Amino acid sequence: MTIGEAVRQTAAELAAGGVGPAAFEARQLAAACFGLPASRLPLEAHAPAAPEAVERLGKLAARRTAGEPLQYLLGEWEFYGLPFAVGEGVLIPRPDTELLVDAALERLPANRPARVLELCAGSGCIAAAVAVHRPACRVTALEKSPAAFQYLTRNIHRLAAGRVRPVLGDLLEGPDELGDAAPFDLLLSNPPYIPAGDLPGLSREVQREPAMALDGGPDGLRFYRAICENWLSCLTPGGSLLVEIGAGQSAAVQAIFRQAGLREIAALPDIAGIERVIVGTLPDMPY
Repeated sequence: MTIGEAVRQTAAELAAGGVGPAAFEARQLAAACFGLPASRLPLEAHAPAAPEAVERLGKLAARRTAGEPLQYLLGEWEFYGLPFAVGEGVLIPRPDTELLVDAALERLPANRPARVLELCAGSGCIAAAVAVHRPACRVTALEKSPAAFQYLTRNIHRLAAGRVRPVLGDLLEGPDELGDAAPFDLLLSNPPYIPAGDLPGLSREVQREPAMALDGGPDGLRFYRAICENWLSCLTPGGSLLVEIGAGQSAAVQAIFRQAGLREIAALPDIAGIERVIVGTLPDMPY
């Protein structure tokens, strides 16, 4: 069997199992098994495929058709141009979240020291991306899940050692365990925001991700309320809070921001026009 035949066979297996886009995923899995960049597979299509690599590819394809996420099978996924280790127990980085990083970088001038706090840090993709692109900043990344925390520390060590401080802690418990790290110039979070009742209807792949990284409480807004009630004291006057939200949550989250006393509140749309990030500023003076 050639490499090209192995890729085509895998794509057919994935398509028959309801996985799509099957051709793309087959190339990703084949690249990992054959030790080649996916872009090089067409150039090696007529090369003989090592039997052990074909066997491994078949096993991965079977796991994929059983619903295991592609990213977990690969063990790594790209976010903001950086490679992040991912696996069972941690939320998979998604392109939508890159808008949150864009908005943060716009508010962090290059080469100017600043302190940033990320809540619900997961794999560390947001914290590391900010630290890599704003090396003068120091970032604290808080994560509750011990399983996710292992990926967080691994990714920080690999990509932003010395610039991101990982902290094992619970957003809902408040900032006491951060010690003297506060105040912060910027507070970021992509918290769980899916209403609890919607979780059973998620795709089988998403249901393999940790529920604690998805479940936003009965209305999906539990963590936004907790951030505004318990964490704004960590912001410097004039500092900003930026959060990712789910589709249709913009008005509700903006109302939570207003009630908490934030000003200059704005909703930022993603490339599909969906309001995906809410920004608010802590006033310099009480209103």
